[in-house]
Amino acid sequence: MSQLQPPIQLRLAAEPPLDPQEMRFWLDKAVSWGQADRPDTRRDTRLHLSRLRDFLQQLLTLINNVSSTTETMKRLPLLGQFLGRLCWNPYVTADATGRGLLFQCLWGLYSEHPGNAVERKANQWIRKVLCQLATEEDDAPAQALMKQIGVPPKEYHLEVLRKKVALLQENIGKSCSSLGDINHRCSCDSILATSEACVPLVTCPEAAPLIGALLQQPGTCVRAALSEDFLDALSSAYSSKCLSLEEQAVFSLWYHNLSRLEDAVLSLLECALTTSGSNPQKQLEQSLLPKACAQHCSMFLVVNDIFRSILKQAEGKESVKYFIHAFTSCFLRELALQPQQTRVSLKTMFPQSPPSLLLPLLTRPSEMPEEAWRHHLNWLSGSLQRLTEEEEEGDGDNSGSTRLARYHGVFEAWFLLVQCAHWAQVAVQLLVTSEPEDRGPLLWLLIFYHHPTNRGHHRARQLVHGKEAWDHLHSLFLISVRPLPADRLQPLVTLMSPQSQQPSLSPMLILDLFVNCAVFLQQSLSAVTEIIQTVVDRSGLVDEAERVLSSLEFRLNEDNCLSSDTKRVHLRIQALQNTLTRMHAASRPAEN
Repeated sequence: MSQLQPPIQLRLAAEPPLDPQEMRFWLDKAVSWGQADRPDTRRDTRLHLSRLRDFLQQLLTLINNVSSTTETMKRLPLLGQFLGRLCWNPYVTADATGRGLLFQCLWGLYSEHPGNAVERKANQWIRKVLCQLATEEDDAPAQALMKQIGVPPKEYHLEVLRKKVALLQENIGKSCSSLGDINHRCSCDSILATSEACVPLVTCPEAAPLIGALLQQPGTCVRAALSEDFLDALSSAYSSKCLSLEEQAVFSLWYHNLSRLEDAVLSLLECALTTSGSNPQKQLEQSLLPKACAQHCSMFLVVNDIFRSILKQAEGKESVKYFIHAFTSCFLRELALQPQQTRVSLKTMFPQSPPSLLLPLLTRPSEMPEEAWRHHLNWLSGSLQRLTEEEEEGDGDNSGSTRLARYHGVFEAWFLLVQCAHWAQVAVQLLVTSEPEDRGPLLWLLIFYHHPTNRGHHRARQLVHGKEAWDHLHSLFLISVRPLPADRLQPLVTLMSPQSQQPSLSPMLILDLFVNCAVFLQQSLSAVTEIIQTVVDRSGLVDEAERVLSSLEFRLNEDNCLSSDTKRVHLRIQALQNTLTRMHAASRPAEN
């Protein structure tokens, strides 16, 4: 017979078995100590504390070496009654070492995955004991102890809470000790119990260090799971601003449960879309989401999937596209700030994007000479055009999977263009200052941006309508007669209204061209202001025009455009924004 024994058997052999008579002795002591608060009882408690600590250490060793709570309770059926009585004895819990051993015994009995009624009942009892110990204020023995030592109740309970928090924090800080042995209790087993005990304490400042330590557990052990109730309580307290968390703790909260991440994304998006005249850039800069995504690739992939799903349902909603572009800009800035050695590659961050378009679209206009913009946009337009043509040519393919793959490729190219909408903005800027013969590729790119699902014959007709709109806008901003005749403005107002016939141009595309003409063409400011006021007021697109101006200003500031015309452009944008603000105020007298 082999002399080798499994490690767990060696450990058990090394520890002498507990004597049931000794357990009975200590239970009798605990009963007598709890029945009366007299000087002789307190004296007896003090005399036995040292021996009690030794016994608790033996208990803890046994609990850690037995494979389950059920097995432990079979060996020591009086264990629960004994530990419960000690927990309610303030003279026992006042002893730091004894209290620590007592709580470790409780955590050791907690089953992460209870397998029967005994373990489920034990879990329920342990949670109740831990929560009551942390929050109970009417405990008679504790009151007696406070009276004897002359400590105010609030100070006593806060000090008890701090000590418990410190003890819990120290315990969860221990390294994983499972060593791959499923029969041996792991130090991570206490993490679930600890997180559940923290549920009523999430808004207590004294518990903040413990909450941070729980959230930042590495999660390398399968037993280091956090309680769903704990995560729900944290998320609710944080979203209602009842809880302050450090940055990394917030990131960990989202990382531990992606449903909370989704809630944070949708809440931020809803706030940006429902607040009139709001600037998502400012909201995003105050949010931690872009920074969290830059540090955790998996979180960015989840956020991108949320945006992808929303965009499929709201293709024509310009405010959604504006928000997604603003988020991506903030994310890329945060990503550039990450240390080079820990930074994840762009291909990993954008795994579904067409590889040939990824770097050209993610490149900022400021990262190349202004003279190269037109060539770059012509190349992007040609690449996207070929992609859509390949999809349309493959319509005769009977393979559903092939058609789906082509459609998916076009959608992902458009999604990336929405995320990098700064190139669509540059295309509008160049288009309004282009010669007629140079406008074809730029106009095609913008029509694809606003109408990604249109087929070839629709897109061809839209190109014709787009050129007509471009001609009308240019002629409108060259008229020197003031005030402008109504018959010259009405066609533009009609173009900016939703059209029932297909294929009509997106009113937002016309508005983009219109606002950029007002900003970049060399028309007098007074004339431009008059046109803007009349057209935007009649079309009811004041909010949308504000958004276009805000987005344009943000791009020019972010890209540090320093052309000779920069000052004039910024002054004009500011003047037009002031005009739209006054229009808002005039249309809402009750609010003012």
